Amino acid sequence: RDGGGGSGPLVFSAEVAEALRDGRPVVALESTIISHGMPYPQNVETAREVEEVLRRRGVAPATIGILDGTIHIGMDSAQLERFGKLGLKCKKVSRRDIAAVVASGGHGATTVSATMLLAERARIPIFVTGGIGGVHRGAEESWDVSADLTELGRTPVCVVCAGAKSILDLPKTLEFLETQGVCVAGYRTDDFPAFFTPRSGLPVSCRIDDSASAAALLDRHGVLGISSGIVLAVPVPDDLAAEAASVEEATRRAVEESAAQGIRGNEVTPFLLKRINELTGGESLRANVALVKNNAAVGADVAVALAALRAR
Repeated sequence: RDGGGGSGPLVFSAEVAEALRDGRPVVALESTIISHGMPYPQNVETAREVEEVLRRRGVAPATIGILDGTIHIGMDSAQLERFGKLGLKCKKVSRRDIAAVVASGGHGATTVSATMLLAERARIPIFVTGGIGGVHRGAEESWDVSADLTELGRTPVCVVCAGAKSILDLPKTLEFLETQGVCVAGYRTDDFPAFFTPRSGLPVSCRIDDSASAAALLDRHGVLGISSGIVLAVPVPDDLAAEAASVEEATRRAVEESAAQGIRGNEVTPFLLKRINELTGGESLRANVALVKNNAAVGADVAVALAALRAR
């Protein structure tokens, strides 16, 4: 491991290296939302705003991405700016793609699975994102199952998110997570959230009502050497509920359009994001950003509580 620059396999920003050295809380963030989630300069502005949510709560943000074949654990302002300008020129990187992008000296935006893997390598126990992938509808024929789920089955990182998108087959997604041995904890809820929908009608495996209890769960999970991850599922806040309803309707329409146009594989998500944003007049993007910030606030509080617990 390397800190504050250098030639190691992971290059840490000075802020992240110092926090890890001093035992202060650090939270990982993905970079696909920057490169593929929205256009420049809004993508960079959003990334900085989410990082500031963490900093204001005493947490060092570790935005993870690959630039010129170098894996960055935390990016400085210039690197974030460059990443945002590269945008879609960055390859979406899952676990399978990391070595290839590094070996070729390319640029890579980390998905949930790649961010989890690299956060664990960097000894960062908590990762904040919008939502996880899952089992797609019709997977019994297509075998379209997100690599996020298998990563959760083998990488001991807590993913703080708003559950999984309602366009997925949520019962099968939760069954898959159960098979993989993944604890799905509801934050102040007994009901698994479905991204912009606060309640899916499906139960979580346990309920957590505050950051101290979440920290205790993470700590015991680590002490016991459990090798799978944890999903800390945070329902969308009430003040976003009205926007969320219109976004859900637009999502339903966009899914129908993508199927009618024969869009498949890794082209589906970019199409849906773009089309949903068009259908809602930009409202989906605003709601998405607000949702990620809410998850970041919860993740920061858990990270602070975990650092305090481990410092005893």
